[in-house]
Amino acid sequence: MPTLILVRHGRSTANTAGVLAGRAPGVALDEHGAAQAAGLPVRLSQVPLTAVVSSPLQRCRETVAPLLEARPWLTPHIEDRISECDYGDWSGRKLAELSDEPLMEVVQQHPSAAAFPGGESMRAMQARAVDAVRDWNARIDEAHGPEAAYLMCSHGDLIKSLVADALGMHLDLFQRISVEPCSVTAIRYTRLRPYLVRLGDTGDFGSLVPRADDGGGAAADRDAAVGGGAGAA
Repeated sequence: MPTLILVRHGRSTANTAGVLAGRAPGVALDEHGAAQAAGLPVRLSQVPLTAVVSSPLQRCRETVAPLLEARPWLTPHIEDRISECDYGDWSGRKLAELSDEPLMEVVQQHPSAAAFPGGESMRAMQARAVDAVRDWNARIDEAHGPEAAYLMCSHGDLIKSLVADALGMHLDLFQRISVEPCSVTAIRYTRLRPYLVRLGDTGDFGSLVPRADDGGGAAADRDAAVGGGAGAA
């Protein structure tokens, strides 16, 4: 089976503002996020990608644009099933404000039981994402063979849920996984099991330096969101 290269979109205006964007329109990459996206073609230059699949949301399409410009022979594919979690009534709200919601504790500690008001459950998010990957694995395998690699650009919580699935982890443990903006995660699928071969690789170890939290969404370029995850993505 193919190797899946998962890229979280670059830092967005919502990340910078400390807002839970969800599926709200008009959320673009900020200046730093655009620079991150511009560096993606070089970071992936040795990987012979056979396809580029993106969430329909603007910040993901902007992230893969430089890669597609560098490889004009690749046709972009939009996949609705790897779109951001539908946070429903929480979409567009400040993360600092949401931290006081009783549901946030459930999202943090028992996400498999979390369902967002007016939106979807985290279990449903993971299920559609896993289905999408399985379908694309079969499609890429049939068209390009089992050694092929392809890329999906998506969102933090969704990528974390796919990593949890690959590792055989319960969804309740997925908040222990961290994927920063524009990080690369790679999963190699085989007939019997997946192998996680890269996790949240940015090529920059500066993110390991402890940072102060100003309480208002500092470290916006990190996974500062719905549960230590990527909700602001």
